[in-house]
Amino acid sequence: MTTWEYITTPLLIHNTAAILNNWGSEGWELVQIVQGPEGGLVAYLKRRTGGESSAAASAGAAAAAQAAKQFEGEA
Repeated sequence: MTTWEYITTPLLIHNTAAILNNWGSEGWELVQIVQGPEGGLVAYLKRRTGGESSAAASAGAAAAAQAAKQFEGEA
């Protein structure tokens, strides 16, 4: 059975393609983009589990945290 992991990340309008290309290069597939509670866009992505090292997972989580800070105006 195929198993998946999921992640959400805010999308900055002026940098949407770069953000999605970055996640895509790490094996993430875009599932959906929705409007977030604050009015911004949020991307939902998925990828198969077991195909990545823990170092890459940490890097992806760090990138998501940085994008979230920028989205919230904290960076």
